[in-house]
Amino acid sequence: MHHNDDDYVRNQYRTTENLDTRASVWSADAPERSPQDVAILALSEVHPQRILEVGSGKGSLAVRIAEAFHCELAALDSSAAMVEASRSLGIKTILGDVRDLPFEDDSFDAVVAAWMLYHVSPLDQGLSEMARVLRPGGRLVAITNGKSHLEELWTAAGAVHDEPAFSIENGADFLHRYFSTVERIDIATHAVFPDRNAASAYLRSIDRSDLAGRLPLSDWPLRAQGSTAVFIADQPH
Repeated sequence: MHHNDDDYVRNQYRTTENLDTRASVWSADAPERSPQDVAILALSEVHPQRILEVGSGKGSLAVRIAEAFHCELAALDSSAAMVEASRSLGIKTILGDVRDLPFEDDSFDAVVAAWMLYHVSPLDQGLSEMARVLRPGGRLVAITNGKSHLEELWTAAGAVHDEPAFSIENGADFLHRYFSTVERIDIATHAVFPDRNAASAYLRSIDRSDLAGRLPLSDWPLRAQGSTAVFIADQPH
């Protein structure tokens, strides 16, 4: 399955339901140490006045960013349903494509890409656009997952998890093409599936309903470790 296929991405985010299903099971292992917490701390280090979030989804992270920095914030998503949800929270959000950003060069102090770069194809086109709209010394903060993400769930379903197209393992290689320095911060997270139905719903939300029937009838709840990291990539001054 190609998570960076345009048709897959369109179907995934036609409504907010799949995203809601996935978000509901996750927690950070340590208080105040969620991927979003780490991303906001990374943003604070560049004292941003103008921030762009690409693939902003329902706007929950954008709201946290707006509250943290009182800055000029733009959000962009390719799903009309997500744009509408984000706007309902008061976030200035536009319908658009990260591969063709409607902004001038050097427009932003920081760009945020949370759990979306593995959907972008060709990835280099999206990364080059984000680098273009960042000012000299600007910062990209990206969140993504790795090969072992939810390994316990995949094992329970008798399947193997494909490495995301932009992953913990390969992300730095991609980012070094467009940014002068790249740092990776691994975050300990976990998901809890209280019962078989919850795990089935999660698998359906990522278009793997074919695996739901393989899930065991007992041994619930299931706790699965996340494999998540925040990448911090900076432009040269």
